[in-house]
Amino acid sequence: MSSQATTAALIDAASAPYWSTDLFAYYRARGKLRGDPAFAGILREGLLGESERILDLGCGQGLLAAWLLAARSRSDARPQNWPSEWAAAPRPKSIRGIEMRRRDIQRARDALGQKAEFELADITEAEFGMVDAIVMLDVLHYIDYESQLCVLTRAQAALAPGGVLLLRVSDAGSGFRFTIGKYIDQTVMLTHYHRAPRVYCRAAREWLEVLAAAGFHCTALPMSAGTPFANIMLIARPRRMPRASRPMNDSLIVQ
Repeated sequence: MSSQATTAALIDAASAPYWSTDLFAYYRARGKLRGDPAFAGILREGLLGESERILDLGCGQGLLAAWLLAARSRSDARPQNWPSEWAAAPRPKSIRGIEMRRRDIQRARDALGQKAEFELADITEAEFGMVDAIVMLDVLHYIDYESQLCVLTRAQAALAPGGVLLLRVSDAGSGFRFTIGKYIDQTVMLTHYHRAPRVYCRAAREWLEVLAAAGFHCTALPMSAGTPFANIMLIARPRRMPRASRPMNDSLIVQ
């Protein structure tokens, strides 16, 4: 089956659990999964690979968990239809989400039940535990620069050997495309949450520098195909050796 057909089927499957619990959450899930290339990109590129314990920081209504569960289920049921150009579907044993908006946490719990764990907390204060992968999609720019470094440093300490941090951000150095994304982001926040919080954005090179300071070595992929935005996915892995004995290997793929 083509990747396009598989993506469409996964959108149906991942949004279906919200139908019987919250129609607003259902239609928001369909719109987000259809319009955001990060979800299909995570599967296509195998970014979560063999990660068994996944932590989603700023999980919202649990869309990443719903997406990964739908991918695993479809891959198990119809392995012959999984796109040959995609990596194998992730097979997490546990998915935990942390979100500070109470209504979104309730939506996630109502939709997914015991299939994933959702915690009402602030990511700047919550315990991360020990995990194989940490995902932050369009979250970190809502906290101040000092707190960003603190969260990233704690994330580095929480990752098991071989673990990965997936950080999707907007490149503040991209000019007009960044401005468009920022305007739409603020509009969405006003529409859904009736507030437009201050944002703390960085250019791509600055994000790489902050990740290096937090103990990661990092690569990046464009993650805005089909949209007018300037989003990138930063793929960061803990640098376990002392900085002086291991050279940095930060690179950026520019779209």
